[in-house]
Amino acid sequence: MATGDRTARWNRYWDKKSRTYDREIGFFDRHLFGDSRQWVCSQAAGTTLEVAVGTGLNLEFYPDTVTLTGIDWSEQMLDLARQRAADLGHPATLQQADAHHLPFDDATFDTVVCTFRLCAIPDHTKALNEMTRVLRPGGQLILVDHIRSSVAPARAVQRFLELFTVPLGGEHFLRRPLNHIRNDPNLDIERVERFKLGLVERLTARKTT
Repeated sequence: MATGDRTARWNRYWDKKSRTYDREIGFFDRHLFGDSRQWVCSQAAGTTLEVAVGTGLNLEFYPDTVTLTGIDWSEQMLDLARQRAADLGHPATLQQADAHHLPFDDATFDTVVCTFRLCAIPDHTKALNEMTRVLRPGGQLILVDHIRSSVAPARAVQRFLELFTVPLGGEHFLRRPLNHIRNDPNLDIERVERFKLGLVERLTARKTT
């Protein structure tokens, strides 16, 4: 299948998934991810970009002092995020965009955030490079995602799941963004936490130049 056809199919998948996304991810928030959304958002400061904002589940956790921009490739997800922002009275600029080609100048944001969505961005390393590009020197990259488990039986389950989730919606379980960030000379890792059989990892890194 051509790359364009595959990407269009994944877009349709996530548009459709928007109807049930909050309920489904809510189960994992309660039983696997813990306080990770609060952990990420509470550290955001200044002008902040959330990549793959989805339905806006993080909006309620940002400090009032943050000036927030959120992007997603699913218009259906964004519609729900805009409604959530309005209900919360939380001003945010929410727009459709591709994480591989962020429509912002270099060094635009003080903070860049991504929670539980790098797993479904087709080229997550390219997206990470874009996040770093739009960060100002001294700015902070804050990430959390489910990753390749440190426990062999869990990894076997992840490999099996990917046989279905990657073709269906481009969702990966065996990635580990930290491996790419460690090799980025423009980022200094400040904090890494890994838990739940090594399935969840959250980190902060600061842009040096």
